[in-house]
Order: sequence, then C-alpha cells, then structure tokens
Amino acid sequence: MSALRILVTNDDGIRSKGLEVAEAIAHSLSDDVWVIAPESEQSGASHSLTLTTPLRMRMIDERRFAITGTPTDCVMMASTHLMKDRAPDVVLSGVNRGINAADDVTYSGTIAGAMEGCALGIPSIALSQMYNFQEKHDIHWECAATHGPDLVRKLVETGWPKDVLMNVNFPDCPPEEVAGIEVVAQGVRELQEAVIDRRMDMRGYPYFWIGFRRESFVAKPGTDLGALSVKKISVTPLQLNLTDWKVLQALKPNIDAVFTAPAKEGSP
Repeated sequence: MSALRILVTNDDGIRSKGLEVAEAIAHSLSDDVWVIAPESEQSGASHSLTLTTPLRMRMIDERRFAITGTPTDCVMMASTHLMKDRAPDVVLSGVNRGINAADDVTYSGTIAGAMEGCALGIPSIALSQMYNFQEKHDIHWECAATHGPDLVRKLVETGWPKDVLMNVNFPDCPPEEVAGIEVVAQGVRELQEAVIDRRMDMRGYPYFWIGFRRESFVAKPGTDLGALSVKKISVTPLQLNLTDWKVLQALKPNIDAVFTAPAKEGSP
C-alpha cells in the first residue's frame, strides 16, 4: 500500500477544506501523493473538458498544482503531462462539500474527476461529505477524515473492475455517530425542480442564479439516500457504460426492421 502513487483532485478548488481532508486520507495510505486540482470552484462541471480556451497551470510545490480548468482537465493533465513518467495507481476526487448521491451524480464535477480516472484505467474513488446548509451548522469534515482512510484502504485492497468507479458519501454527523457502512445502489430524488432567480445589478442589468428546489422525498432502503438518512456511509459502484441492456434488447427487433436498404443503381 505504501508504494501507491495517489492523485488527489476535486471540484471545489485548490483552496478548499475538503481537498485538505482528501489529501490527508491519501497520505495515510502512501507518501507518493500528488494534488492537481482546479484553480477555482468547478461544482456542476460534470465530465466537461476545456476545449476553446488554453489551460494555465500554477505550481504550488513539487507535487501540488492548480489548473485553470475542470476536474476532468486536472486528471488528464496529471496522467498525460505532470505524472507521465508513472501514472497514478489510484485517483481520489473530493472530499466534496455536500453529497453526490441520486441524480446529483450526473452534474457532479467530483464524480467526473473519478470518472476520468476510471476512463484512463485507474481505480478511482469519489468522496463527498453530506451537510445541510439550512441547519446552519459546521460541516462535519471530521467524519470523512476519521472514516475515510480505513474505507479507502479496504476498497483498494478489495479491488473492482476497471470500467467502474466508487462513489462514497459520508453522513452529516460527527464520526462517533456513524452507524456503519453500506454498499448500495444509486437512489432517485422523486421531486426536484430547477429554479432560475432573476436579479438586477447596480447598473440595471439583469443577471441570473440557477438552483434547485427540492421537496421532501422517500429515502429508500438499499440506496445512497437511504443509507445516509440513517447515518451510514454509502458506497455505490458506478459504471461508465450507460447502456440500458433490457431496453436495447426490447427495442432492437422493432427498430432494426424499419430500415430497408435502398436498391443499388442499375438493379431491377
């Protein structure tokens, strides 16, 4: 384990508290830890690449860099440029400020950092710390800091297929209140409404905030939301291949039959 080369990234930016926690988790496993993270917050960036503007890189120290791009850019820069002499053995993405569960995973830059590592064939784990901003209490970073090292170590020792990434969420409670760890499926938020908040700046020009209005939902047992609701750490394997094989098999005979090859020119 001590010989592992670990890449740490995130979507909350190089100065975030969660990145410090993820770095500490990585250092509990290995001395060969690299931190390559976005210069500024990239929450909601999903699996996006920066293609129309150049990337800038700021070296903070020998194994710590800030990139003016997305988490995907950071992992790509790490594997193909900064760490090209030896690729990472593990990617840790996080620890995110807030959960990445249920439908959130499709928006998440934290998930995307692990997703890019997975796409490059590197075992990758996304880490997120749940908190409820409406309750106005401090984020329980100590929950992820306390339970993260043993859980990450066990996951790496156990292993998983290369086309799968691990999504870990820590519950919103002190570490001593954690009720256990549960391997669960991705959940679903039944009610979620996008909100566009239109405001005016001091010069009379409009600007907009995008957000979500989330109604109460049933946290079903056996899902990430269900585990978190009873103060358990959720571990969810996510696959890169999004094909729905049942629908494919049902659709294939009907749609394939629609196509009729055009007659070749000159044929009767």
